[in-house]
Amino acid sequence: MIKKFLLSSLIVLCSLSALNAQTKTKETNKLEDPDNLASQYFSQVMGVAVDATSNIKLYKFIYEWIGTPYRFGGNTSKGIDCSAFTKAIYDKVFNTTILRNSRDIFSMVDPLSKDELKEGDLVFFKIKSRTITHIGIYLGDNRFAHA
Repeated sequence: MIKKFLLSSLIVLCSLSALNAQTKTKETNKLEDPDNLASQYFSQVMGVAVDATSNIKLYKFIYEWIGTPYRFGGNTSKGIDCSAFTKAIYDKVFNTTILRNSRDIFSMVDPLSKDELKEGDLVFFKIKSRTITHIGIYLGDNRFAHA
């Protein structure tokens, strides 16, 4: 009876040890994964939850533009406006061509409610106007990137 108990206990311990080893291996692989490290970094820099940073290419692109001054009509690292920034993101990250003006871009899309927004969705603004005057890219956690 004692031998059966010890044997079954040993089997359970071996099973738990194997499961623990698999979990640690997965955690180690996750920590060493460059995309996961990038997700963690961009999450901290941009204040977005790690699980919301699924498109590393998007965050890398945005990171490269941080600090670029706003310049109406601009489309270079010396100065860029919101629609040029958004157009560049869609060209480089999503391989999609969109129009150059925020109002024209708005005419291309179907509006969503705020709670339906997903990473990469466009956000539009009416700033001191009755028409669309500004555009950005939704990142998650109620944050967006814009020029």
